[in-house]
Amino acid sequence: MIAANTPFKSGNQLSARSVTIWRVVQFVVWLVGLAIFLSLIYFPSIGLLVFWNILIPIAPALFVVAAGLWRNVCPIAITNLLPRHFDLSLKMKISVRTQAKLQLVSILVLYAVVPLRHAIFNNDGMATAWLLFIAVTVGFSMGFVYDWKSGWCSTLCPVHPVEKLYGGNTLISMPNAHCGECVNCSVPCPDSTPNMHPAMATKTVYHKISGILTIGGLPGFIWGWFHVPDNNSTVSLSQFFGTYELPLLGCLVTLIIYLIWDKVLAEKDRPKLIAVFAAAGVSCYYWYRIPALLGFGKFAEDGVLINLKNILPEWSIILMIISTTIFFFSWFLLRKPNSKSWVVRPKFAWK
Repeated sequence: MIAANTPFKSGNQLSARSVTIWRVVQFVVWLVGLAIFLSLIYFPSIGLLVFWNILIPIAPALFVVAAGLWRNVCPIAITNLLPRHFDLSLKMKISVRTQAKLQLVSILVLYAVVPLRHAIFNNDGMATAWLLFIAVTVGFSMGFVYDWKSGWCSTLCPVHPVEKLYGGNTLISMPNAHCGECVNCSVPCPDSTPNMHPAMATKTVYHKISGILTIGGLPGFIWGWFHVPDNNSTVSLSQFFGTYELPLLGCLVTLIIYLIWDKVLAEKDRPKLIAVFAAAGVSCYYWYRIPALLGFGKFAEDGVLINLKNILPEWSIILMIISTTIFFFSWFLLRKPNSKSWVVRPKFAWK
């Protein structure tokens, strides 16, 4: 997918052999992504299972532990960066204000699209394929205009707000397997800024709003989402809008709680507050997702990967979700921030 001879500077700490290995890994992951996309069209039951019940449930934990790994191998990111790697991009610099606006759009798109999983995407392979196609097309188009990751991966991608919320204390810094040199395309660069979080950028009102919506809203949004069943038949207009009620209500409740505590606490305590909401968000996700994957969900047929309800005792599921909750709260609140970024910043480009 990407030329193996793409130049990498010494600051990126990648040898020519390492670059080749990363290119092979990226190509393999891209092929897996293509296979999932095609299966959504031609073998929808398999495609839906793999995409919604395997890939998506893995992602939040991966963002917590090693967001940089996903940033290196995401198939949409690989496609987005093809114009840059092959020197076809206009390499335009995106203004801080435009970047902030696109980041706000990304969290709004996340809140707009995710509830539609219940109404459409969880049970419609073609619809999900179209969703991915639109994302790839927009990302690829942005890659022809803006430099490196500034036009999609660090701004408009609706997954990016989740990366920033969960990836604030990553375990390891990965080598940067995309950017050959740093041109300051995104300020601050989410990949290369230690302990990145959604409220770090405050230069514009758009930065502030997107940060508040991500940190404060996501835990409640996740809780509400898991209390809405999938619709397996024709969706009426009332059912369509009904998929938004609980997620947005939950989002509003935790958003208000966050704003209150943000006003009460001192500035030095803000990182801890953000960590609490990050832990609450990812813990809430797995509190409901793990039982659903194994057939113990709130709605019996929704989101099942493998039904073990007649095999596993219910106490084992309770033990799993309590363990993951303890793990994530310990990760965010007890681990000392290690000042690591998702990836190692490459050498700055000479002007």
